[in-house]
Amino acid sequence: METFGTLFTNGNFYAYLGVALAVGLCGIGSAKGVGLVGQASSGVLSEDPERFGQCLVLQALPGTQGIYGFLIGFIIMLNSGMMSGDVQLSVGTGAYILAASLPIALVGLLSGIAQGKVAAAGINIIAKKPDQLSKAMVSAALVETYAILAFLISMLLIFNIEM
Repeated sequence: METFGTLFTNGNFYAYLGVALAVGLCGIGSAKGVGLVGQASSGVLSEDPERFGQCLVLQALPGTQGIYGFLIGFIIMLNSGMMSGDVQLSVGTGAYILAASLPIALVGLLSGIAQGKVAAAGINIIAKKPDQLSKAMVSAALVETYAILAFLISMLLIFNIEM
């Protein structure tokens, strides 16, 4: 068992922290975003239950950031040997892994919430003009672009770390 002081001189700690941040922050962003759209959908669905499919499409969009964070966490665990439990990373390698996880962790958190707000506004569009779902989807999908870019950068950084 390590003491608190030696924890910061262990590369595994930083790698585990990177996984936790990628998965945790992206999950928070997605949960918040999906929740915002769910709240907006409730009013529309109470008036017109036939709009459930349209609302569901918009509600699912902010959930992708959580998937991206999970994938980055999984890739880190596979590449570093964490899955086998037999890993001893240097502090430098652990720090690189932590740094590589930050783009998706931070962008996933913020873009999940932002995408939820845009998709919730899209619910207002389909409440009044149901045939305009595609416009609401495109607006929400534009926010997704930045989560995808952050995911790609995190992935490229991870694949370039010598383990």
